[in-house]
Formats: sequence, structure tokens, C-alpha cells
Amino acid sequence: MKRLVLAAAGSGSGKTTVASLLCLALRDRGLSVQPFKLGPDYLDPTHLTRAAGRDARNLDTFLLSTARTRDLFARSAASADISVIEGVMGLYDGRNPTTDEHSTADLARLLGAPVVLVIDASGMARTAAAVAAGLRDFGPDLNVAGVILNRVGSARHADLCEVALGQVGLPVLGFVLKDAALDLPERHLGLVQAEQTAWDPAAALRAAAHLRLDALLDAAEAPPLPAPPTPSPTPAERVRIAYALDEAFHFYYPDALDELRLCGAELVPFSPLRDAVLPDGVRGVLLGGGYPEVHAAQLSANTGLRESLRAFAASARPVIGECGGLMYLGDTLEDLDGTRHEMCGVIPYRTRMQPRLTLGYREARAVTGSPLAPAGTDVRGHEFHYSALTHAPTHPAYTWTGPDGQPVQEGYAHGNVLASYLHLHYGGFPDLARRFVEACRA
Repeated sequence: MKRLVLAAAGSGSGKTTVASLLCLALRDRGLSVQPFKLGPDYLDPTHLTRAAGRDARNLDTFLLSTARTRDLFARSAASADISVIEGVMGLYDGRNPTTDEHSTADLARLLGAPVVLVIDASGMARTAAAVAAGLRDFGPDLNVAGVILNRVGSARHADLCEVALGQVGLPVLGFVLKDAALDLPERHLGLVQAEQTAWDPAAALRAAAHLRLDALLDAAEAPPLPAPPTPSPTPAERVRIAYALDEAFHFYYPDALDELRLCGAELVPFSPLRDAVLPDGVRGVLLGGGYPEVHAAQLSANTGLRESLRAFAASARPVIGECGGLMYLGDTLEDLDGTRHEMCGVIPYRTRMQPRLTLGYREARAVTGSPLAPAGTDVRGHEFHYSALTHAPTHPAYTWTGPDGQPVQEGYAHGNVLASYLHLHYGGFPDLARRFVEACRA
């Protein structure tokens, strides 16, 4: 089971670009490449998916237990020739500054995966060796196999860096020339998703021409991992569950959707932007995160779908809204300039865009029973949003302890409806998926 973790000194080093080029080059060689992304990231994986031709999977040692992380990795990696795992932030950046917990280094150790350092070599030569050696030597028990130099000015520049890296015993496994066309555009929640960016595979392959694929494949040799347990048989009777999927709503973990399918869900996509009504015969609705604020006017103008969703929720069938889904289920969504857009009115909440980002892992407890979990259930999730409620929650879904030690109440849970800013990973908490599908079945 060949595998490589691509890591860097920090964000902005070009990990996503290099990982995508590597996936594309290996795929062009005729290999089956399984991409992974560390962390609760919905955007970088779209670029890896496009390059590899296989759905990128998220691995997160906070949202997933140790055993579950290994199992989900092995389940997807087993059918590929090689797995390429893109790290997050810097190699040792995790939940806090005093340990490697939940960092890229932590995941590499857990998976027994060799690490390839992506070094942004622009403006340096010998210093590239100091940076790479520092990353290699800082943490114990890491197999740092070599370096890919990114944003180099020329082949001569790459040679200078390679000589310096040879002095510290780190091989260069390839380089990528500086090219503004390779830079991936960003917007307020991170990179623009792959579907909305230009992609010239021929130009990308030319950019990947200096990656030393034979050396990288040799470096990817790693000890075998235990086979994952065989999933329980999927119930014969499928339950149709509609899930929002368009430009406004598309933040889903593939393993979470797979977990719903394993529990008996037949997932039916629909578009809150364009569809007039919900799909026929569905017994539940899932509204993931995304960019409802970017498409607020169009969402508001689609009154047919908003009325259909409001009537569905009133029929006591389960409705789950997650982050962007919460915003859409509320009464109004207000832009930074004060413009208000009518939303679905399923929950008595209003949201307003904010100039500051709210983000972070959360260890939460369900306050009220919902289609996902009974009251008192502990869950782990992640927040990442620029909007906020304009008032205190009236039917809070979750509570957790804030940074100041005070309790925080969040979300909405009442009857058959659950809406929250928390992004949950059903792959890490299969009981949530099972309860949701059974609630829809009932």
C-alpha cells in the first residue's frame, strides 16, 4: 500500500498545487491514485479529486478516532496503486502549540506514511536545506523521505537548492517552476473549488515534468496496514433522502455520505438554486454547508423550493441543516451592507454576515434530542463561517465550553428539525448516520 504525505513549513507553500500535479502525473503514467486531505477541508479536496480522477477523502484525527482514521484510509487506499495525502498548515501545526496532536506529523505517524516536504524555495537556496532539516529533526519518529522544491526560478536555482539539501542528507524528489498560472484563486472560506477554476491538463502535466516519479514511487513504500473491518450489510429497503448539491451547497465529506448509504440511505441530489420542488418520495432532507451568502438573491427568488422545504418540515419528516444549511433554513440572511434576503423560515433564526471568521474544533453535547442524536450525546465537530445569529438561540441544539471557560449554546433543535453551525463527520460517528436514516425510515 504505497503512500506519501505531502507537508510543508506552513500554509501558502503550495501543497495543494504540488499534490494535484503529483496526482495528475501519476495518473498519466497509468496508476490509480487515491488522494486524501488532512483536516476539515471541503475545498482543497476538489482540486485533488479533479487531478486524480477519484474522490479525495478527508482524514482528521480530531473528528475521527485513531482506529476509524486507519480504517477509512485503508478502505479507500486498498483499491489504488498509491495514495497521496495532503497535509494541513505546517507539518507540526495541530490543535495547540505545545504538542503535535492532530497535526500532519501526527497523521503520518498514525499511518506509517513517508513524508515529502514541499518547500517554497522562492527567494532562497541554501536556506532551503535549513528549513527542511529543521522540519525533519524537530519531531521524533518521522520518516522524511525527501523534498519537492516549489516555485523555483529555474533549473539552475533547483540545482543550487539540491546541492545544499545534499549536505543535510535530504534528496530532492522533484521541483515545480514558479508560474502564476499555477496559483489557485481564493475567496473568503479558502480556495475556490476546482469546478470554478481553469484547468489545462496538458499545461499541468508540463508543470509536473520535473517531478521525479520513480524516486517518489520508491519513497512511497511503506509497511502494510491492517485490513479494515467489513462493513455491516446495507439494509435491503432503501430510504430516499434528498441532499442539497449545487454551487450554494456542496460541503460534504465523501466518507460521511458513504456512511449514510451503508445505513440504508438512497441519496438524491437537488438544487435549492434551480429546482422548483423537492424530489419525489424523499423521507428526509440534508442541507450541507457551502456559499448561500454568495447566492442569497437567487436562493431567495426560488420561492417554489423554499415553500416546498417549509411544507416538508411541517410534515414532521427529518430536516438537517449544517452551517450554510442553517442559514438557508432561517428567516432571513443579511449581507454586510444590510441587504436582507428572505430564506425558508423553517427555523425562527436570522443570520447576518460578519467581517470576522469563526472557526475551530468543538467538543459539544446535544442539549435536545434530534434526528441525529439523543439529548446528552457527545459529538465532535468543526466551525468555519463568516455569518452569525442576530440573537441568542431559542431552541439550542448543542452546548460546549468556550475559550473563556463559559458555556456556549448553539444551533436549533426542535421536533424533526436540527440546524447548527457545526460540521459533523458521520464517518467518525456512525451512530449519527444510523439514527438519521432510521428517523427518515420511521
